[in-house]
Amino acid sequence: MAVQSGIYRGVSAADRAAERRARLLAAALTVWADPGVRTTMTAVCAEAGLTERYFYESFTGLEALLEAVMDTIAAEIETTSRTAAEAAGDDPVARVRASVRAFMELLVADPRKGRVAIVESVAVPKLRQRRTDLLRHLAHQSARESRKLLGSPGRSASEDEIGGLLFIGGMAELITAWLDGTLEATTDEIVEAASRALLGIYG
Repeated sequence: MAVQSGIYRGVSAADRAAERRARLLAAALTVWADPGVRTTMTAVCAEAGLTERYFYESFTGLEALLEAVMDTIAAEIETTSRTAAEAAGDDPVARVRASVRAFMELLVADPRKGRVAIVESVAVPKLRQRRTDLLRHLAHQSARESRKLLGSPGRSASEDEIGGLLFIGGMAELITAWLDGTLEATTDEIVEAASRALLGIYG
């Protein structure tokens, strides 16, 4: 029974809303990544086991939900890669390899994340700019981290940014080919190739 404080069965109204939002995000990831299912609000709500009333509690529309999914994945990639690099110690090469490997292991553990953020988002016109913004953000972070790890012998900040865009843009194309089956490669092969590329750009 609800009480004035909003507590129901020991859970606050805010916590219940947060749990429903998390269910919608998880459902959107599942539906969006499935090429056999059309990504609609109805499909997402059915997957989440929620009505449209609860959808609008958290999101203004389908595109807002899909953008939130992309933002969540981008934040996870950034945090996971940085944490792995920090755990690898002081050797710059080891840190680069650990960062790239953490990114790849995230995609291996859940390929849906790479598919929706890198591949499927291109097919949604209003999300293309958000995809571009996120890739440019990751490129900027790559440039900053590389300068911090490897130094900047004779390079300008502009050259670092160019390098970041080259690396992240190349990785996006590489992951797209890997996910759609055009490229047959092991995780180790991609990690080594990507690490060499990044070290070559900033070495």
